[in-house]
Amino acid sequence: MFDVTRYAIAAQSIIDAGQFLYGQGWSPATSSNYSARIDDEHIAVTVSGRHKGKLVAGDVMVVDLAGNPIQSDARSSAETRLHTVLYQAFPDVGAVLHTHSVKATVLSRLLPAGEPLTLQGYELQKAFSGVDTHESQLTVPVFDNTQDIPALADQTRDWFRQHPDQPGYLIRGHGLYTWGRTMSDCLRHVEAFEFLFECELETMRVRR
Repeated sequence: MFDVTRYAIAAQSIIDAGQFLYGQGWSPATSSNYSARIDDEHIAVTVSGRHKGKLVAGDVMVVDLAGNPIQSDARSSAETRLHTVLYQAFPDVGAVLHTHSVKATVLSRLLPAGEPLTLQGYELQKAFSGVDTHESQLTVPVFDNTQDIPALADQTRDWFRQHPDQPGYLIRGHGLYTWGRTMSDCLRHVEAFEFLFECELETMRVRR
């Protein structure tokens, strides 16, 4: 069983995040999926097909860390497993956000196949937890889009094991995944990534 009060708090954080991210244009229509940790065995996650700017409590369900629904007949996002591997890999992660912004989608398509996005020299890199200098290097892997979510989950899990301090990744032509200790941290990461993606795209445009 899970604590109902903790579920309610997690669900409200997801609802609030949805309103903000939709308002920014980073989660259009029914795209994207969000989750927040309830305890060591359960997370709250958005129900599949819900408009993220209009979420209500009934649009957030509970699953275990294998992605199985708990006390619900609703269906969570097909990408739920991409969330649960993060909670399993990082016990301190409290929230995961997957967004579908134009910049993340376009930039992921422009990067050469097999190459990550490397961010270096930006002051805003310090927005990410654990980064205290612009001289650091942030490597954002780009995974190919696929409908085989279990295989993609395995890929991302293997990458996390080798790069435990990196805060996000891209799926080509699809969007961004990022995470944090709290929903506030996670939202800060989304904002920072969006700024950095725009900088990279503008740099590419100017250099042409």
